[in-house]
Amino acid sequence: MDSHSISHTKIKICCIASLEEAQLAINTGADSLGFVCAIPTSVRTIDKQKVAEITPLIPQHIDTTVLTSATTAAEIAEHVKLTGTSSVQILAHITSEESKRLSELIPDTKRLQVIHVESEASLDLIDKYAPYVDAFLLDSGKPSLKTPEFGGTGRTHDWSISAEFVRRSPLPVYLAGGLTPENVGEAIKIVRPFGVDLCSGVRTNSALDVRKLGDFIAAVRKVDFTNK
Repeated sequence: MDSHSISHTKIKICCIASLEEAQLAINTGADSLGFVCAIPTSVRTIDKQKVAEITPLIPQHIDTTVLTSATTAAEIAEHVKLTGTSSVQILAHITSEESKRLSELIPDTKRLQVIHVESEASLDLIDKYAPYVDAFLLDSGKPSLKTPEFGGTGRTHDWSISAEFVRRSPLPVYLAGGLTPENVGEAIKIVRPFGVDLCSGVRTNSALDVRKLGDFIAAVRKVDFTNK
């Protein structure tokens, strides 16, 4: 499918740390917000209770997503319940059985399965998850490491594999991993994703940077306009 046939590329700003950052992202043009509630914790993570205080204050047309490294359907569903988000981003390559179970536990919550693109073997995961999730998100983590990397690496991956993933996927696909205002236009032209997702590329000293954010969104909209 050609995910880029939508009217514009969706923009998801991740690692939201406060209501102020959420409002800044929305006011600048973000379509979706991501809250990292994963283990191991880092400067990017936020307490689930704090997320639960923010989500009721977000306009309903803005998607809110909890990012979790949990690997069982029960744990993932509990994270959604605790945070009140409209979506969940599953960072680990969970089993297809748990993915199916999650679709039964939270059928009304949008489920994004992250695929960490390390090789062409990532393409084999489309059929594994497609029956049970609503969208994919391609990232540059390394979940098999002793201390798993689930994203926020600032690294790009092989966009030619991501482009093939988009062509084969029956579901919308978000692109993440090392995106910046400088490279996002090229990434969109090559991969043609449904949406883009980033954290570190629009931050300075871990804080959301209004200039970088504005530059990033302008770069996305520029390629959207020129591709029409």
